[in-house]
Amino acid sequence: MFKRDPGSFRDPSGTVFYKGDTVYRQINKVYMDSYRRLMDSGLHETLVKQRLIIPHKETDEPVEGNGALVIQPKRIPFISYPYEWCFGQYRAAALAMLRVQLLALQYGMSLKDASAYNIQFLNGYAVLIDTLSFVPYEENVPWVAYGQFCRHFVSPLLLMARVDSRLNKLMVSHIDGIPLDLADNILRRKSGFFGFWHIHLHSKAIARHGEDGKKTAKVAKVSKERLIAMVQSMLNYINLLTPKETITEWGDYYKCTNYSDDAAKIKEEIINSYLEHIGEFKTAWDFGANDGRYSRLALAKGGAHVVAFDIDHNAVERNYIDVKRSREPMLPLILDLTAPSPDIGFANIERGNIGMRQKPDVIFMLAVIHHLAISNNLPLSLIAHWISRQCRYVIIEFVPKEDSQTKLLLQNREDIFTNYNEEGFEAAFLEYFSLVKKQSITGSCRNLYLLACK
Repeated sequence: MFKRDPGSFRDPSGTVFYKGDTVYRQINKVYMDSYRRLMDSGLHETLVKQRLIIPHKETDEPVEGNGALVIQPKRIPFISYPYEWCFGQYRAAALAMLRVQLLALQYGMSLKDASAYNIQFLNGYAVLIDTLSFVPYEENVPWVAYGQFCRHFVSPLLLMARVDSRLNKLMVSHIDGIPLDLADNILRRKSGFFGFWHIHLHSKAIARHGEDGKKTAKVAKVSKERLIAMVQSMLNYINLLTPKETITEWGDYYKCTNYSDDAAKIKEEIINSYLEHIGEFKTAWDFGANDGRYSRLALAKGGAHVVAFDIDHNAVERNYIDVKRSREPMLPLILDLTAPSPDIGFANIERGNIGMRQKPDVIFMLAVIHHLAISNNLPLSLIAHWISRQCRYVIIEFVPKEDSQTKLLLQNREDIFTNYNEEGFEAAFLEYFSLVKKQSITGSCRNLYLLACK
C-alpha cells in the first residue's frame, strides 16, 4: 500500500509517494526525454559528487496512469521549510540552487523550477531534492525560473539581511514566495543595486506588463554567456550577505544560566542514563535546543538523526555553523512552540506541520516548560496532550517557582499559576504518559523526568 505525498500534485512531470519508510518518485512519460538527458549528460553524476542533489536509483516498481519509470531517491530524515531556517541556512539554500543552475548550463540544461521547498538539508549540506526540475537549455531564452528564485530566495534573504531576520516568516502566508512588490515596499531601497535590480525593477516590470494576459511583454533574448554571468553575479552577492545584527534573549543562554558546572555535568549524566534506559532509538527532537549541546547527547548514544528546534534565530544560527563544520546528522530549525509551523497550501495539505513530517522516538524538553506555562499561559494539560501525540518518550525538565529563572518570569506579573508546581505538573503529564524515571538535578531545584507515552 502506498501513500501519495500531498505536496507533489502541482508537477505534471511526476509524483512522490511512500511505501513504509521508503520514498519513491514516479516519472511521467511527458518528462522522460528530459530525464534521460539529465542522466546521460553526466550532469546528475556531477551534482551528486558535489553534494548538490540527492542520489537515486531506478526501480522496477509498477507505474500508474501516464507513468514511465519509478525512481527511489535517498530519503531526507526530516523535511524542513524555508520559514523554519535561520539566515545561514537560507543563504546556503540559495547558493546551492544557483550552483545547480550554473552546472546545468554547462551541461546544456537549465532549472525550470527554483522553489525553496526543493532544497533540503542533509548533514549540514543544502541539497536539491527535485530530480525533475531540469529541462534542456534553449539558446537565447531567459531563465524561466528567475522570477520564482527572486520570490523564494532574493526577497526573503534581503528582508532578513536588511530589515529583520524574522521576516522569512512571510513565507508562511506566501507559499509561492514573497511578492516582489511587497518586499520592495518593506525594503524601501535598503538593499542597494542588487535589490534595486532584482526586486524593485523586476516588481515594476511585473506591474507594468501584468500577469493576467491582458498585456504581454516582449521577451528579451539572453545569450548563454549573459545568463551565466547573471547567475554568477547573484551567487557572488548572496555569498557575501550577512544577517542583520540583533541582540536576542536566548542567543547566549548558556553564558547566563543558573547552572553550576557540577550541576550541568550531573544533568548530562542523567540524560545519558535515560537514553540508555530507552535503548535503541533512531530519531529525536530537542525543543529549546539552543546551541544543540544536549541534542548531541542523543547522537552520541546512537541516534541516527536529531532535529534541534529553538525560537531564537541567533542560537539556531550558531548551531547550524557547528553542524556545517562537523557534518553531523543534526538539523537546527527555528520553531515557536506556542505557534508551531501550520499546515499551509491548497486545502492546507501541501506543507504539513511538524507532527505530520516525523514522529520521533524521543523528545527533549529541557528548561522550556516554565516559558510555555508561565510566559505564554499554556495549561500544562494542553502541553502534555500535544507532546503525547508526537513521540514515544519525552525527557522533560520541570523548573519550579523557586528557581531563579522562573522568578524572573514572575517578577513583573501576578502569579495566577496555582497549578504550576510539581504535583500539578505530574498530574497533567501522567494522564498521557507513564512515569519511567524521575531524578533531581543536584545543585539545583529542578527535576528531570523520563516519561513514556501511554
